[in-house]
Amino acid sequence: MPPEDPMQEEAASPDAPSFPAEPPAPPDPARLPLPPPARPAPGLRLLRGAVYAVPDGSRPLETDLWLPEPADGPLPVVVFVHGGGWRTGLRDDPGPRFRHRRPGPFARLAASGVAVVCPDYRLSGEARHPAQLDDLRALLAWLRDRAGELDLDPDRVVLWGESAGGHLAALTALASGVTGAGGPGVTVRGCVTWYAPTDLTRLAEDHPPGRFDPHDPATREALLLGAAPAAVPGPARDASPALRVTPAAPPFLLLHGTEDELVPCAQSDRLATALRAAGVPVEQVRVPGANHLWLGLAEEEVERVFVRTAGFVTRHCGREPEGRARHCAGESEEQARALRQGNRREGSAPRRGNRRTGG
Repeated sequence: MPPEDPMQEEAASPDAPSFPAEPPAPPDPARLPLPPPARPAPGLRLLRGAVYAVPDGSRPLETDLWLPEPADGPLPVVVFVHGGGWRTGLRDDPGPRFRHRRPGPFARLAASGVAVVCPDYRLSGEARHPAQLDDLRALLAWLRDRAGELDLDPDRVVLWGESAGGHLAALTALASGVTGAGGPGVTVRGCVTWYAPTDLTRLAEDHPPGRFDPHDPATREALLLGAAPAAVPGPARDASPALRVTPAAPPFLLLHGTEDELVPCAQSDRLATALRAAGVPVEQVRVPGANHLWLGLAEEEVERVFVRTAGFVTRHCGREPEGRARHCAGESEEQARALRQGNRREGSAPRRGNRRTGG
């Protein structure tokens, strides 16, 4: 007689645990352990891959945090949103012109006393608009909920993004506020965009004739929306920062190359025009000779782009005295003077208050 199968015996045992009919709920990201810190440089603590959201049916979304150490009180925050046409990209990549720099832009900002947060978000191959906006709002909620243990100040947040990430940063800065589990929304004090699309309904007008087809279902914008922009005018308008401006918007800094062949500089013009019409402070910088990703610029010009960005971040975070912020970000007195003169030339309107959004 053959021996009995122990697996069959175990399956028949009345004491064997039964498998749940439904999978367990995902863990609450606000209570998950934070990743162990790395210290890539003196005075810098790096947390890589902290889970901030677990969207239903999707992968967990993670963020990196670059934190000055020790922290001198609750830290202001800049959230960097990566580009990649909403289709690809890495959360810690500010673009090809900065990959070789040591220290990199995130380490330099952290050295100035600002926490830098670099999140994932769902790409267009995973989910369509407004999933990406939902993800960034979830990130802000997570920052609010974990501000105490991370020593962050959720009332001093600046958003910054490049290309598609600039589009998403602007959308998030302009989105209506919501509350998170830990209290009211974070205060977004400013937004920086690099060569960002801002009006998906008018891309064909801004490109040279024949360059962009709004009826093409295969464009990056169509993949984000789930259909060609011309076929879904409502979602295309909803996904256009230039069409979502209100007087409650935070100050903006818009940087865009005059020779951009992928996202025309006129796209930043549209957002700047809408912001000025609403009385929102805006600094608009058209960078002569620059193509997308700052291609075509000399290294010193690329450095000026970063210095202007860092100056805006530290000023609107209100974290450091002007001298220290300028020194840590690498800005010279001459560059700071030129920046102030440029701001006066842009003629920013008076500020109308802070913007509370996300989380």
